[in-house]
Amino acid sequence: MVRKMITIDNESGLHLRPAGKLVTEANRCKSHVMMIHGEYKMNCKSLMSLLAFPVCPGDEVIIECEGEDEELALEKIVNFLQNGI
Repeated sequence: MVRKMITIDNESGLHLRPAGKLVTEANRCKSHVMMIHGEYKMNCKSLMSLLAFPVCPGDEVIIECEGEDEELALEKIVNFLQNGI
């Protein structure tokens, strides 16, 4: 398992459109991809899971990947969250 803490820099947070794009990115990975925000742990491969708990601009989240491509998955998801949304 690998983890990395990042800050959500998107000016509108993780709303429907960027969450949908994140789900698409996460589903390209073989590993389990989770986002931890406070006491909540969200499955990044599930849009409903991501939208259940609001993530606002400036929030710190932990991205956690576990599986056969966990290192690559973590790199891809972190890069997407920092540059792609």
